Amino acid sequence: MIDKPDYQPSALTPLDKALAQVLASVSPRCEEEVIALAHSQGRILSEDIIANLSVPPMANSAMDGYALRASDSGDPERDLPISQRIAAGQVGLALEAGTVARIFTGAPMPAGADAVVMQENCILRGEAIGVAKRVSPQENVRPVGADIEAGSTVFSRGHRLRPQDVGVLASLGLTEVRVPRKLRVALMTTGDELQRPGTTLLPGQIYDSNFATLSALLTALHIDIVDCGRVGDTLDATRSALLAAASRADCVITTGGVSVGEEDHVRAAVEQLGKIDLWKLAVKPGKPFAFGKITSDGESCHFFGLPGNPVSAFVTFVLVVRPTLLALQGASFEPPRPFPVRSGFSRERGGSRQEYLRARLHSSVEGLVATPLNNQSSGVALSLSRSDGLLIVPPNVAVSQGEVLQFIPFSELGA
Repeated sequence: MIDKPDYQPSALTPLDKALAQVLASVSPRCEEEVIALAHSQGRILSEDIIANLSVPPMANSAMDGYALRASDSGDPERDLPISQRIAAGQVGLALEAGTVARIFTGAPMPAGADAVVMQENCILRGEAIGVAKRVSPQENVRPVGADIEAGSTVFSRGHRLRPQDVGVLASLGLTEVRVPRKLRVALMTTGDELQRPGTTLLPGQIYDSNFATLSALLTALHIDIVDCGRVGDTLDATRSALLAAASRADCVITTGGVSVGEEDHVRAAVEQLGKIDLWKLAVKPGKPFAFGKITSDGESCHFFGLPGNPVSAFVTFVLVVRPTLLALQGASFEPPRPFPVRSGFSRERGGSRQEYLRARLHSSVEGLVATPLNNQSSGVALSLSRSDGLLIVPPNVAVSQGEVLQFIPFSELGA
């Protein structure tokens, strides 16, 4: 019996299987760097963050009012003298029994006080107050470590920092974080018909939108882009460009040239320079997708061959390439979170591939409804801007109006 290779050029690989295969074949880069906290948004932690102090570091008032012993409350006719005034940033004196301290939100609780009564529940009588109702111990008090306890793990290695996370790190007094170095991704487009914006189009030419779209998506991942420009539609030119790109980057991404046309040379060039591990996805749009490796000077470089049509390039990037690039930076894998919606269309039969339809959301009495745009051509880039996300239609199924399907908003895909 002859063993068959895992890679079978004629097979279409389902998305979940393809993504698992790709993720299993990559490992994080080892190099790390220390960067300023101010520049850390979107970067991935390469170490656990252990709280070096408690937040807040002292018990403080949760509102404007009066600090007191809870046992002194409950008698609205009793006068409680105001002994001091404590604003945020000040430290008051120990509170004597039977007195209160005027206190403001965030101000440290004075020793001896165990509660704060809201100023709305107080009766002001000159230099004293009456408390209209009884308060409980710790009422309106933020205890030490209410937000973060010293010694606790705040964020784990592999966590991708969001703006709110940067604020949390600042609350711990941190000014720097350790992260993996930025990936270098070589980006090139193929096709003699493509021109960069800013040039004059000749007959038969179009402007290259894929490079701009993918550059924006890569920039959002804090990746250094190696601009390899456009490659002509010849095997020699493609092979030379890929080899040069692989020598300068951790990963090479191309668009176009991975289908089966006579002018599609990318797949053949990669097979000469390395190998193709995966080709053709069972998704629509995005079937002509390739993943493999290019070897340059003895070093292997990951390769992604995206389709040339702009919607197909976008969909395959956000569904497969983006999570892989995050994994290469050491990020913990978090698949996009779809949510159920009602179908805003119907059809009698489905295709053999899982579809990702560009759709718009609107509200109805039954909940959110996703209606696909009329033109689902993979060459209509404007449809991505006109839609709110991707409506998932499983293969070989009919769809009824109002049927529950899964929807992935673009916010889950970094777009």
